Amino acid sequence: MTRSIPAFLATTDWADATRRPLAGDASNRRYERLHMGDSSAVLMDAPPDRGEDVRPFVQIAGHLNALGLSAPAILAADPENGFLLLEDFGDALLARLVADDPAVQIPLYTAATDVLITLHRSPAPAGVEAFTPTVMSDLIAPLWDWYLGQGTVQPQLQKQFSTLFLPILQQYANNTSVMILRDYHAENLIHLPDRAGAAQMGLLDFQDAKAGHVAYDLVSLLQDARRDVAPEVEAQMIDHYLSETGIERDSFTAAYATLGLQRNLRILGVLTRLCLHGGKAHYVDFLPRVWGYVLRDLDHPALAPLAPFLIQNLPAATPEYCATLKAKAGTCPTP
Repeated sequence: MTRSIPAFLATTDWADATRRPLAGDASNRRYERLHMGDSSAVLMDAPPDRGEDVRPFVQIAGHLNALGLSAPAILAADPENGFLLLEDFGDALLARLVADDPAVQIPLYTAATDVLITLHRSPAPAGVEAFTPTVMSDLIAPLWDWYLGQGTVQPQLQKQFSTLFLPILQQYANNTSVMILRDYHAENLIHLPDRAGAAQMGLLDFQDAKAGHVAYDLVSLLQDARRDVAPEVEAQMIDHYLSETGIERDSFTAAYATLGLQRNLRILGVLTRLCLHGGKAHYVDFLPRVWGYVLRDLDHPALAPLAPFLIQNLPAATPEYCATLKAKAGTCPTP
């Protein structure tokens, strides 16, 4: 069957809606906003032939809404062809609101932290894949093949680093008790002022959710590749999370730094691949911020064994190094 947006919309009440493109993300998914009278909805176009699958989004949305959180309601679905029609949460992105008015940063980040507090009161649902130390270690491969190798595979360095890092992940981050959304940051959160409590944060881009450690999404929120979060805000949100959950501080902060390092090393590689292979040079602009997070995380005593190896083998994300990456945008095949 040929995929057709008009054919999908013809099965809904939105066949005559006007369609406008919405900004997408780094995936193969596309989004459109539909208008009909005073109503609007969002169309997700996730082509199965390009590796997309809308079924996890539908399943996770149901779980989140059952907990009293705000995932978009599913208005219509065609999983076979990769189409979803979703509730429209509007454009009040946390990132945009904070940029326009820094005074709202603390209340909005507190609300975003409250989402995680609510989410973590329930176990991960059955069937959600575990985000284990081995999985996390393997996901760092793009760091070596792209950020360092610039499209050339670096198996020896990857193996040497995994030998060092895997035991640390197993010691400090070997917990898969809660659901982690994985892309939990200010451009995937939409403020819904008409809703109360944790429901006031509309959630997007959670289809890659896994069962993981309670610190993972807080790191994603507070060590954001796309925008600066002041260290004092980061500290205040960690304090708020620990106060509300009763989790012991030392073990949490060790896990937080360990997971922060894992995330940020992977992000260095993924963003570089988007530039060198995908031709999206603007992603390189995030690298200096992410490199700063790497150095911050390495300051934790739990990660002291890793610092010499990483500093010796990885180039710093200096303006000069970033310029060399941008000059190669779109020129590297997949290794």
